[in-house]
Amino acid sequence: MPPGGGAGGQAGREGLPWGAVQSIPRALRRALVGKPIHSERAGEAVLPKRTALPVFSADALSSVAYAPDEIILTLALAGTTAIAVSPWVGLAVLVVLAVVITAYRQNVHAYPSGGGDYEIVSKNLGRTAGVGVGAALMADYALVVAVSMATGAQYVTAALPGLADRRVELAVAGILLVGLLNLRGLAFVGRASAVPTYFFLAVLAALILTGLVLDLTGGLGPAPSAGYEVLPAAGHDAGLAGLAGALVVLRAFSSGAVALTGVETITNSVPYFRKPRAANAAATLGVLGALSAALLAGVLYLADRTDAVVVADPDQQLLIDGSHPPADFYQYPVLGQLARTVFGTDSVWFYVLAAATVAVLVLAASTAFSGFPTLASRLARDAFLPRQLQARGDRYAFTNGIVVLLLVAVVLTVAFEASVNRLIQLYIVGVFFSFTLTQAGMLRHWSRVRRARRSPEARRALLPRRAVALVAFVLCAAVLVVVLVTKLTQGAWITLVAIAALGAVMAGIRRHYDAVDAELALEPDSPVRALPSRVHAVIYVSSVRKPLMRALAYARASRPSTLEAVVVDTNAAATRRILDEWQRLEIPVPVTVLHSPYRDTIGPVVDHVRGVRRKSPRDLVVVYLPEYVVRRRWERLLHNQAIRPLRARLHQERGVMTASVPWHLSTAQGRDVGPESAAAGPRRAPEQEDRP
Repeated sequence: MPPGGGAGGQAGREGLPWGAVQSIPRALRRALVGKPIHSERAGEAVLPKRTALPVFSADALSSVAYAPDEIILTLALAGTTAIAVSPWVGLAVLVVLAVVITAYRQNVHAYPSGGGDYEIVSKNLGRTAGVGVGAALMADYALVVAVSMATGAQYVTAALPGLADRRVELAVAGILLVGLLNLRGLAFVGRASAVPTYFFLAVLAALILTGLVLDLTGGLGPAPSAGYEVLPAAGHDAGLAGLAGALVVLRAFSSGAVALTGVETITNSVPYFRKPRAANAAATLGVLGALSAALLAGVLYLADRTDAVVVADPDQQLLIDGSHPPADFYQYPVLGQLARTVFGTDSVWFYVLAAATVAVLVLAASTAFSGFPTLASRLARDAFLPRQLQARGDRYAFTNGIVVLLLVAVVLTVAFEASVNRLIQLYIVGVFFSFTLTQAGMLRHWSRVRRARRSPEARRALLPRRAVALVAFVLCAAVLVVVLVTKLTQGAWITLVAIAALGAVMAGIRRHYDAVDAELALEPDSPVRALPSRVHAVIYVSSVRKPLMRALAYARASRPSTLEAVVVDTNAAATRRILDEWQRLEIPVPVTVLHSPYRDTIGPVVDHVRGVRRKSPRDLVVVYLPEYVVRRRWERLLHNQAIRPLRARLHQERGVMTASVPWHLSTAQGRDVGPESAAAGPRRAPEQEDRP
């Protein structure tokens, strides 16, 4: 049994996020999410490589829509001439990408279970480091969604400038759309994502190839922004000279390193690949690396050749014909400028590229919606997160994790006003934190495997793998230092605080589950295995009507050691009517009147039950609560107002159980209550807790 499995039995759908989905009327829920998938059809959720590539690689592939922009606009802080360094910054990013891809291909073969960075770090560096990596990856998955949808909104407004003031609403709508698609299940998302992702690749390849041909033939003109003058930001008047210039280059490199995000998603999603899973995942990683490198290099080359410019603050950093931009000025992203340059200002290809980019950004967010719930389910299995995150929904997806990610991404998008540049500052920290610890873990893994092999030949065969892991560790650690130095004051500290806080919460959850398991573990001589010596039944009376008589009948049928009814005296006249009716009907159960001078209906009952327990600490007290069951939600406002808080309070008392005795109102159900309803029996601790 995994830690935390002792309390509550199994991971069910009682979690709050999925409860919100379950509360939607069934017909509407089926229309939105689809019909349930039987567990026996779970195998249909696995994907072939041709489908897994767009599903799990969209994050990395889509980074070409914003990584070049971040490199150029960061260098633009030092003025126009600094932008010329962008191809060299891009080359440094590609070197890191190649090393990380190579290292992660090894990781997939060494740990094919799908635990990814979390499993590698936990097994090789310990539980604390594993929790830290898990927290970092969860934070970055949320930022993947926010950044992708913010960038998508940017490209929508590039095609439709009239929506420029609606970027936040557009980004939030995109998040909701992606969340809904993922609630329908992974197989649905796979089929839906293959065409637009490949379409994006085709359109971008056409853009790059056409641009290269025009460049070779001398027909490539300048970008629309080529004539803009870029003013250095405050403190960067010296350009790239000195320490300030070096920091600008390093900051541009750390911003461009977002192109590496998405690698970890494939390693976390190996179980979704068809067999042989590890080989297919490694092959997909190789294709991802090649495509990402080609796209990023092509875009940066064309941006350099066309002198494309983007800046963080156009109002302060740009001069157009010697003046600052007008109030209605709109800055097109790099891909948009290249499309207008290569295909023509009024070409339909600009809108085709914008549509394809938005589509792949939607699917990049979908990548996070598959990776985050899978990681969260593993953390929940190890008792670091609530066990509800292990539960799969109707469509065999980790529904609770999807809903949690959706809510967090919406909060981030609204809080940062869908600003790609502001969100990027938070983005890359967690990725390289996990990369660094993962490669440190792999170094220890290969060292342990090497010691276990006796022959010199077998040991020498592991040297290349250890070398790759060592180079990847050193490189990722260096990038992490650069990211922390250049981005800490730009917002990266928020991510660090979030990782530390989430890690502390997960450690606290694990301690709680461990304590619960220790408390609930059964031993052969455990006293809880023995039946209570006696059972005392108490019936709560608010009126003498049919529901009360049913509760009395069920209580008597259980043959308790003692049976009594209690009436809380908050109104002398009402209490007298109950006692008179009790006597008139000759009910053979003694009645105890609990005085309540302050008109409290809960405290007197709790005090009375405690009194029974004090007299017989080893005995069990069962409180029977008659309740009305209604069909319409608004009718819940009219009934059971006193029962619900009383039951919640009694649940906190040791040695006390509550038994809810339902009475289905015929007016609510639209039918008479027949004998079969009377035989339905009481419900203990009912699930229907949504009465007001």
